Amino acid sequence: MQVAGAYGKIYPMSTLIAPLPTDPILLRPLVHADIDRIPDEHLVAVHRLLLESEIQRLADELGEATEEAWRRGDITEEKIAEAIREHRQKCLHR
Repeated sequence: MQVAGAYGKIYPMSTLIAPLPTDPILLRPLVHADIDRIPDEHLVAVHRLLLESEIQRLADELGEATEEAWRRGDITEEKIAEAIREHRQKCLHR
């Protein structure tokens, strides 16, 4: 199977799905080169995709930290209820 690439070139599908290096030292220059080839009108979409990836990574990290805090007992239903009571009490005195 072949696909049309930029400027009308035809590339065999196997070159598009060839294994990518997983070593960041090797992969980073490839990603930078790919970004440099992206047409200006697509940069906003690529930037949004990178931001969404970062948001997902941070959400995963936060979720893992929260789960660990529950396991350690740093977060409990009682502690949450107490924090809510303290907050409401502070709001009443304003």
